Amino acid sequence: MGKTPVDYDLFAIFVAVADESSFTRAARKLGIGKGTVSRAIAALEESAGAELVHRTTHQVSLSTAGIALYERTAPHLVALGVALSKLPERAELPSGELRLTAPHDFGAIWLPELLAQFSLRCPQVTFDVRLTNARVDLVAEGFDLAIRVASSQLKDSTLTARRLGAIAMAYYAAPSYLARRGEPRGFGDLRHDWAVFPPMLRGAPKGFRPRIRSDDFLLLRELLREGAGVGPLPTFVAEPYAASGRLKLVLPGERRRVGAYFLVYPSSGPVPRKVTAFRDFAVERVKTRPLDAGW
Repeated sequence: MGKTPVDYDLFAIFVAVADESSFTRAARKLGIGKGTVSRAIAALEESAGAELVHRTTHQVSLSTAGIALYERTAPHLVALGVALSKLPERAELPSGELRLTAPHDFGAIWLPELLAQFSLRCPQVTFDVRLTNARVDLVAEGFDLAIRVASSQLKDSTLTARRLGAIAMAYYAAPSYLARRGEPRGFGDLRHDWAVFPPMLRGAPKGFRPRIRSDDFLLLRELLREGAGVGPLPTFVAEPYAASGRLKLVLPGERRRVGAYFLVYPSSGPVPRKVTAFRDFAVERVKTRPLDAGW
């Protein structure tokens, strides 16, 4: 069996003792107790199997083994300190690669503006973006944050969540479809063809079967625009087409809020500056252009 790896902190304390020639001054330099320093040196000596420090009443000095260990460890500790100080996350401005994931609709409609504007504010941040409607394990797949939909506050204790805004759902159809088939009397009107996001079926009448089901609101929007039927869309997805006349709002009395978008990131460990900067920026930008526009 191999030896148990020695704690990095023991080497840092040993080097401080060697530099200061004193347990007391080393403790003061490191901001720890003298007893902690003494115990650390004893533990390191036990691990090394040799006396590293000669102790006298007024000062300490290194043994032959201690000198050899100091010469081999001190330069590496200095190099590690320099490396840590130069990590992108320690820089004054946010920097480094920000890996994020978002649903297709939010990614296509909202992310371009957010990323472009954030890049102007924080030019040292780069992005790796994955658009998917699947739930991604952020830690396992190495993502910094995600945009997610939930019907209420997210309850995953491993994630920290910030609410971006409510999602409003309304019903739309192309003018050409309505000219042929007329307007529906309600959601699930069996006289009409429906294009539906599957979770919406929970509120449908018994026996209702849509003509088209899809988990992608962008696809559903294009199908409705082409006259394939009637269907529910988030208002922020439909709004550009409704404003231009390519889609028409139907069943206005059945509009409702169905949940919210949240920005989530892992709870464990310190939150990188690039994540907090993007989080705060996204929250403020969405306030100026609500996700439930058109409600």
